[in-house]
Amino acid sequence: MPQLRLALNQIDSRVGDIARNSQTILDWTRHSAAQGAHLVAFPEMALTGYPVEDLALRSSFVEASRTALRTLAARLAEEGLGDLPVVVGYLDRSATAQPRYGQPAGAPRNAAAVLHGGEVALTFAKHHLPNYGVFDEFRYFVPGDTLPVVRVRGVDVALAICEDLWQDGGRVPAARSARAGLLLSVNASPYERDKDDTRLELVRKRAQEAGCTTAYLAMMGGQDELVFDGDSIVVDRDGEVIARAPQFEEGCVVLDLELPAAEPDAPTGTVDDGLRIDRVVLSADPVPAYPPEVPGGQAQRLDDDEEIYSALVVGLRAYVVKNGFRSVLIGLSGGIDSAIVAAIACDALGAENVHGVSMPSKYSSDHSKGDAAELARRTGLNFRTVPIAPMFDAYMESLGLTGLAEENLQARLRGTTLMAISNQEGHIVLAPGNKSELAVGYSTLYGDAVGAYGPIKDVYKSSVFRLAEWRNRAAAARGQTPPIPENSITKPPSAELRPGQVDTDSLPDYPVLDAILELYVDRDQGADAIVAAGFDPQLVAKTLRMVDTAEYKRRQYPPGTKISPKGFGKDRRLPITNGWRESL
Repeated sequence: MPQLRLALNQIDSRVGDIARNSQTILDWTRHSAAQGAHLVAFPEMALTGYPVEDLALRSSFVEASRTALRTLAARLAEEGLGDLPVVVGYLDRSATAQPRYGQPAGAPRNAAAVLHGGEVALTFAKHHLPNYGVFDEFRYFVPGDTLPVVRVRGVDVALAICEDLWQDGGRVPAARSARAGLLLSVNASPYERDKDDTRLELVRKRAQEAGCTTAYLAMMGGQDELVFDGDSIVVDRDGEVIARAPQFEEGCVVLDLELPAAEPDAPTGTVDDGLRIDRVVLSADPVPAYPPEVPGGQAQRLDDDEEIYSALVVGLRAYVVKNGFRSVLIGLSGGIDSAIVAAIACDALGAENVHGVSMPSKYSSDHSKGDAAELARRTGLNFRTVPIAPMFDAYMESLGLTGLAEENLQARLRGTTLMAISNQEGHIVLAPGNKSELAVGYSTLYGDAVGAYGPIKDVYKSSVFRLAEWRNRAAAARGQTPPIPENSITKPPSAELRPGQVDTDSLPDYPVLDAILELYVDRDQGADAIVAAGFDPQLVAKTLRMVDTAEYKRRQYPPGTKISPKGFGKDRRLPITNGWRESL
């Protein structure tokens, strides 16, 4: 059988930075060529970054993408790489009107191209367009109606884009009908916890359906709230894993494959789902036989807690670096939330770029002030103390607040202090709120909710504790100082806004609360179903009421790394003005 050396480049693109992305593609193609690759691939919309959102509606941006694609093809040839086929995702437009979708000529397309010989040899658009969760592709794009097949070194390679594998039908069975030897899918599939297992089973299933070796190339990096974990996979026609790339690492996977030879009378015309085979022959003759040198291999998998923690680190780093910031600022209370955010920030950016501020009030305990200082000592971050008691007294003298208003004033003074330091010194503020607190509105607007980014916005409180324990164990295993003080993990959570306050004064125990929230928020279960799962009816009613009435607060919270199937933001879109309440 013909041999093919495949290079899968799971790179990190920045949305809108077409020049830099082009250079990155050129650099990694050069690297792939040095490894002897016969076919090189890059992820979905690698040229423009993903997702481009409403940039897709700007004709200037679409044309910039198209022009950059042609320029890239020419640059590859100038570099002596013109004979090497390169698959690149980019933003295109439809040449003709698409009345079926109500779109005129020029409507944008999520597309990919094969570059060869200094030219754009083949283009195609995504066939299945996702329209769920964070995906709004029907808002922007019109689907493709072809099955692209490119013949490389005597092997027919069918091409697909991301959702083409996630949905039944379309290009996967069409690849079998076209008798392809390899199905190559380029993807920008965002990370979610446990998605690596789902992804592997998906690729195995599609390989068996396509009847050929299947390569799933994924993007790596972060874009706003999304994280891309890489984890590119290649399986044979029986679903056995040939190669699997590392998670959360940029790099190139190169492997030698033995694949069926392209048939001289390979099918043409229209196949499954009305897809028309668009076949281009780049090199009909197989390469001379050679001893396989790159058999693939499987990177070591991360355990669940390390995987989530890595996603949080990558997400924060991408947000800070890609937006041109240099340093971050965190209010350190001595509690678990600010401690884990500080640890994530130090791992993402280096402790020298992390600034912590302790802002004690008259209600702050000595152990909390000590825990904040101990965290700074362990991590090496920059640390200072700014007492808020004088500010608090001045406000109270003027306003005479009591109760909840008095408590929230303290949080808002801390928020104002952080934003003032941010303005003065140029750090961005990180908000330490977790998903449990955001769900039930247990955060203060313009207080602990201030900031440019919320690293643990999509992490339930019980998971925050688990991640803190994992991070400390990982440090100990490496012979390092565990970054998070043990007291921050073991003491009862408290906002410390009044004497003796603990979170359970207002909220159920976090394991119970989080279990209810996961059913209601992540799985969209109603009150009856949650009670049927074994939870107390009164507790369910109270919890759901808190969630429903806090929607206006969540809309004002900063973006943060998404790790769950349904994070607050694009995933979960509910009206603020909403008269519906779950009843029992």
